[in-house]
Amino acid sequence: MKKTFQLQIEGKHPERLLEATKHEIRKYLKRDRRRDLPEGADFWDFDCKFGLTEDTAEVVHLANVITCIDTAVANQATQFYVELLAKPGVRTKRPAGEAREHVERHALDGLDDDNND
Repeated sequence: MKKTFQLQIEGKHPERLLEATKHEIRKYLKRDRRRDLPEGADFWDFDCKFGLTEDTAEVVHLANVITCIDTAVANQATQFYVELLAKPGVRTKRPAGEAREHVERHALDGLDDDNND
């Protein structure tokens, strides 16, 4: 998806227009994730760009796209550009130190199965 979204259209309420654009982006992501994966791939990854225009678009993480939209609206932008390109991704194991830190962090939450009192 490569698209410039207008935030101010005559005759349409800006807040409803904003929610419609967010819905369209989420719907696109959901539809692309349902596609069949190529052999050797574990999930669909996305290359994302966001900017007020196509020329000023910068690479952002997928999790930050909606936040970038909210920031643009807060700065009273009249339009923004979003580019989402799907690519197959392969999961990798965490490094040993990072995996240990993850286990230690979640061992303190009281939800481990060893202490079923």
